[in-house]
Amino acid sequence: MAKENEIFRAGLSRRKKEKAMKDPFRLDGKIALIMGGAGGIGEAISEAISAQGATVVISSRRQNVIDEAAQRIVAKTGGEVSAIASDATDEASVESLVKQVVAKYGTIDFLINALGWNIKRDAFDYPVEDWRKLMDINITGVMICCKTVGRLVFKEKKAGKIVNLSSVRAISGKAGGNSGYCATKGAVNMITKALALEWAPFGINVNAIGPALVITQGTIHIKNNPALAEQYKKGVPLGRLGEPEDMAGAVVFLCSDAASFITGQTIYVDGGVTAG
Repeated sequence: MAKENEIFRAGLSRRKKEKAMKDPFRLDGKIALIMGGAGGIGEAISEAISAQGATVVISSRRQNVIDEAAQRIVAKTGGEVSAIASDATDEASVESLVKQVVAKYGTIDFLINALGWNIKRDAFDYPVEDWRKLMDINITGVMICCKTVGRLVFKEKKAGKIVNLSSVRAISGKAGGNSGYCATKGAVNMITKALALEWAPFGINVNAIGPALVITQGTIHIKNNPALAEQYKKGVPLGRLGEPEDMAGAVVFLCSDAASFITGQTIYVDGGVTAG
């Protein structure tokens, strides 16, 4: 009996060591396609995914912009980063992108839709053309990317992880011309839930992150205006404005083995904004 207990303890110790040796947050050997992966939140996510060992492909419409972003990421992480231009709102363009990635790397393991844009308009006079443009980028673009990677890659191999970019505005409205933006992010949340249920039998995890205000090129004027920055900080329980790097950890987590039993969720990375 003593010998059996000794063997059991030795086996348990070995399993603990093996588990400790494997970092569940590492992404070595994985291929990540990041739509909108240049600048702001998208680039911070791309950098974090690369730093965790994944090969990263970033894509947006302008080749020169993603080329420059890829160079910055490689300089910081030393990882392999490719830049392939595409239009997320065009099915043929996205299909071509996916086929290029698969031809070069053999597969895709993660799709991160770091897509998001806002057109602020008074709701009484919201131009229909602006509304449609916003819907096309924030909703249709996300769905095209999900369905294309899902159909061409994830469905066949019965594995894959998708992370969409939502917002606190998906569940909390805001005045000041944001009716269109709030509508699109609410739609992203429901696309995330619906796909998680529909694609669960194929081993596909679909989640999202929901930032509060994040300081990017489009919002840097807030940070540069001390009075305005203080006004925004008052609405954040943690007392500061979000930075692009704050969003990256949640995405790394959702792509990692540590999140293999999570699907259909939106994690609000918001400094506590949605807590109350």
